Amino acid sequence: MRIAVLVPVLLLWSASAQAGLLQPQQFDPSHFLPPAPAQDSARTEAELAELRAIAAGSSAEEKAAAAKDAKDETPDIFNNVIGFDIATMPETGKLLTMVADEEETDSKVAKTYYHRLRPYGADPSLRTCEPVKPGKAAKLNSYPSGHATLAFSMGVVLAELLPAKSQAILARAGQYAERRLVCGVHYRSDIVAGQQFGTILALRLMENPVFQGQMAKARAELRART
Repeated sequence: MRIAVLVPVLLLWSASAQAGLLQPQQFDPSHFLPPAPAQDSARTEAELAELRAIAAGSSAEEKAAAAKDAKDETPDIFNNVIGFDIATMPETGKLLTMVADEEETDSKVAKTYYHRLRPYGADPSLRTCEPVKPGKAAKLNSYPSGHATLAFSMGVVLAELLPAKSQAILARAGQYAERRLVCGVHYRSDIVAGQQFGTILALRLMENPVFQGQMAKARAELRART
């Protein structure tokens, strides 16, 4: 059944990925991620229990921070740890926007391939950062987490550009990803898969000649700043 699902997915990817830097054969999600835990598995039930515990134990401040991050999918999520506004660095901003655009395309393909039900679809009692829109609870797009993929794909590239701040950058990527648990919109394994998928995505992009050219411009811009 999984093979039957993969064929139309890869056909879709072949058409959509042409707009990005990576070709389908370079970044097949089935080559880089393990299967999502089965919906009726003990692991999924344990992950749901973890989400219930997180919801019960999170402070109002933690929930507010998670809700804020949920709405921000731009490079400025790293501003506080790098000490400046990425928006003031046009070449660096362009580079990270390239990452985000590639991530959006590739994450959609991965989500369609693995088709995992969101936790709030499995347990309607879970409270999320924002009200779930009608029809979204049944969506099969939980694995991998797009936010986690985004944070780690941008974070790994930014850490390469700013090695002195790499640990703080990757710690922020981890925090951003983990807050999806506080929001109640992803399972733990979704987050882990997103971290892995985003890291591999960044490494693949940094092998691409076009991306390398923009990365050189961003590196020069950041060096000039200091």
